[in-house]
Amino acid sequence: MKTLITTLNSKYIHKSLSLRLLYVATKEYHEVDFKEYTIKEDLETIAKDIFEGVTYPWEVLPKISRFIVELGNTLSEEEYEKQGENIWIAKTAKVAKSASITGPAIIGKEAEVRHCAFIRGNAIVGEGAVVGNSTELKNVILFNKVQVPHYNYVGDSILGYKSHMGAASITSNVKSDKKLVIVKTPEGEIETGLKKFGAMLGDEVEVGCGSVLNPGTVVGSHTNIYPLSSVRGFVPAKSIYKKQGEVVEKQ
Repeated sequence: MKTLITTLNSKYIHKSLSLRLLYVATKEYHEVDFKEYTIKEDLETIAKDIFEGVTYPWEVLPKISRFIVELGNTLSEEEYEKQGENIWIAKTAKVAKSASITGPAIIGKEAEVRHCAFIRGNAIVGEGAVVGNSTELKNVILFNKVQVPHYNYVGDSILGYKSHMGAASITSNVKSDKKLVIVKTPEGEIETGLKKFGAMLGDEVEVGCGSVLNPGTVVGSHTNIYPLSSVRGFVPAKSIYKKQGEVVEKQ
């Protein structure tokens, strides 16, 4: 008799890790098959095609630079203006004269890049997103309406729709020992093969002021992080992170 292990995911970037581990642990001893189905929703980003075919969202980090160049060359000249080398800025975006933008980069429609923002390259800023005063971006995808408005550093990270990072909150994208980043979850550890990996934030995540998202942090959608937190590993969706070891479900 053959056993079928199956799961239905709410979005295709959310995989059922526990069932995958169960499949790996049993396939050598039993005749099993694994099928994973998803309810796909349109992702709120111009970069949604980059996620096709990946298991985990961080797999796209090494692909961002090339993807921007390929996508940029297809953008409408009526809606986007190419400035410098591989920089495309929507004509409806507001970019301060003091902002520094290095390509490849795409600044989406109605986005705002404020005074002294520093975009170091390999960055997609979504429609209606805000990149604030003295905020630095590097190798990132900001979904539509993301806000990183005050003294933030976001590197080697993906921020979901309407996620918000409070003043001076940052992603730390390299471990102090310079080893490859491992994502730690309740079901086990996932090797990423990446030396530089900041954080993955789901839709509408709120990160409190002064918080540090350590390398390999994954935060589920609609979760709140208390100010001045040092966050590691996986934080479930719809929860409140008060401190390490104290995470409660939203009521």
